[in-house]
Amino acid sequence: MSDHAHVFDDAVALRPTGEGSWQGHTSPAYANMIGPYGGITAAQALNAVLLHPELLGEPVALTVNFAAALADGPFAARPRPARTNRSTQHWIVEILQDDRVVVTATAVTAVRRDTWGAREQAMPAVPRPQDLPQAQGRAVEWLRRYDMRFVTGSIPREWNGQDAGESLSRMWVRDAPARPLDFASLTALADVSFPRLWLRRAKLTPLGTVSMTVYFHAGADQLRATGDGYLLLQARGQGFRGGYFDHAGQLWNEAGELLATTHQVVYYKE
Repeated sequence: MSDHAHVFDDAVALRPTGEGSWQGHTSPAYANMIGPYGGITAAQALNAVLLHPELLGEPVALTVNFAAALADGPFAARPRPARTNRSTQHWIVEILQDDRVVVTATAVTAVRRDTWGAREQAMPAVPRPQDLPQAQGRAVEWLRRYDMRFVTGSIPREWNGQDAGESLSRMWVRDAPARPLDFASLTALADVSFPRLWLRRAKLTPLGTVSMTVYFHAGADQLRATGDGYLLLQARGQGFRGGYFDHAGQLWNEAGELLATTHQVVYYKE
């Protein structure tokens, strides 16, 4: 880690290697049970777009597909603008190890305009983050990178296989140590919710994220105004069947502004 960079900035750092390719490295600070935490990989894919000299506008949508587990070590990120219109840009990103694709991603960036706006997904009434205890018991390294304060739906205390009937959870979360929010860190924060199947069934079922999408409702100005404050992350499963389940999530800042929504599809094995 460099002397002054936040651990997150070191984790998503990419070095240009020419011909539209960047080199990165998995980060021990964001290690998961097998390979890196998926949220940091998604942030690295987005950062490849954000660093590209042809970038137009700001992120509106990002979809990341995990084709294989990343091995610890270096990787190549190859972003390219597939099409650029007057105010929108469509991106394709590949992450490779040993010349084999391990992650594919698509992104949409756009020049945002000052228009009418409203929200229908209001932030639920919850206690302030300062009034809730910080979650303890960090089983894997990447969990130590986040300050989590559960409102409801925390990790099961007993893995007894009992069906809880729902998988809703709400928690306040921010980087640890605190760090000003930007698009890359918001992407990683969108993946902080633990698998909904574990909450629904209280069973440590083997699983892995297949695809995750983040929709960015906030622009850079709102992210700067959020600063290093907490975000309220709400997540709920929607369907569990045939070895796959999905969940939908929302992230608000402490002012109640909806910053992003997210969807994931996860493979599980019985």
